[in-house]
This record gives sequence, structure tokens and C-alpha cells, in this order.
Amino acid sequence: MCKGLAALPHSCLERAKEIKIKLGILLQKPESAVDLVIPYNEKPDKPVKIQKPSLDEALQWRDSLDKLLQNNCKSEDGLASFKSFLKSEFSEENLEFWMACEDYKKIKSPVKMAEKAKKIYEEFIQSEAPKEVNIDHFTKEITMKNLVEPSPSSFDVAQKRIYALMEKDSLPRFVRSEFYQEFIK
Repeated sequence: MCKGLAALPHSCLERAKEIKIKLGILLQKPESAVDLVIPYNEKPDKPVKIQKPSLDEALQWRDSLDKLLQNNCKSEDGLASFKSFLKSEFSEENLEFWMACEDYKKIKSPVKMAEKAKKIYEEFIQSEAPKEVNIDHFTKEITMKNLVEPSPSSFDVAQKRIYALMEKDSLPRFVRSEFYQEFIK
């Protein structure tokens, strides 16, 4: 029977406080605080030089999610920054799902298409999926029906819903974030 915190040894309480502080730091600053919680001794790889987008390109992202997503072909900075932003808000699954759907549409082989469709469904669509995206029941039903006979358009309805969510919610928050502000300085 638990008699409360007073019954725990002093060292357990101190350890619990230490963990609480580290978790608080991690939740406030996910990119830089991870070293405080999970220290490592490895030397980081040298950063890959990526062509930085022009100011004009970066300014276009404010008005168009398409421009930001298309930027992947020219420079991965914008897309990588958007993904880091989404990750900091615990919503990177939306972009990952959208990108998986884009890759899926390029598949020509019916066998590979069926395999990829199953993987996308299990990773993003099914209830309790590891990276479940937030789509309504109606969209989920349509997607499941489309997967009976997979085609390049099987995920179109769900992908459009997630795109709309990113465009109306994530993009405006991204352009106000420090992630985006770095590009327009």
C-alpha cells in the first residue's frame, strides 16, 4: 500500500525532481535540449552544404504551401526547416504522410504499389498507427475503400485533407516561427 511521497527514500525524490527538470527542458527546447537528457560522445557528421534559397523564394513560402513543398527540388533548406518546425510541435507526421503519398503516386508496379499502400495505411491511417494523421471518419472510410484495389489516387482524399490542415494551420505558424525567420533575415 502506498503511503505517499513521504514514504519514498530521499534519493528517489531527488531523482524524480531531476527527471522532471530534464523533461521540462526537453519539452521547451526539443532540438538543443536532447543532449541534456541523452548525452553522447560521438562527433557529429560534417554538415552537407545545401544551396540556400533566395530571399524571394523564402518570401513566397508565406503565401503558398506548394512553393515550400516544391522547394525540395531546388534546396532542402526550406522543407527541412518546415519539418523541424513541425517536429518541434509534435506534428511532423502530417508532412511525412504527404511526402509518402507523393512517393506512392510514382510507383508503377501493382505489387509494389500494394505493398507501399499497406505500409502507408499501417503507419499513418489506421487507428492507433505509430504516426496517425488526424483525418475524419468519412475520409478514413473513403481511403479504406480505395485501398481494396490500390491505385495512384488511393490516398488522394486523405492527402488533400492533410494538405489543407498544413496550409491553414501549420504554414501560418511556421512563417511566424524562428525556423522561418532565419531565411528572411
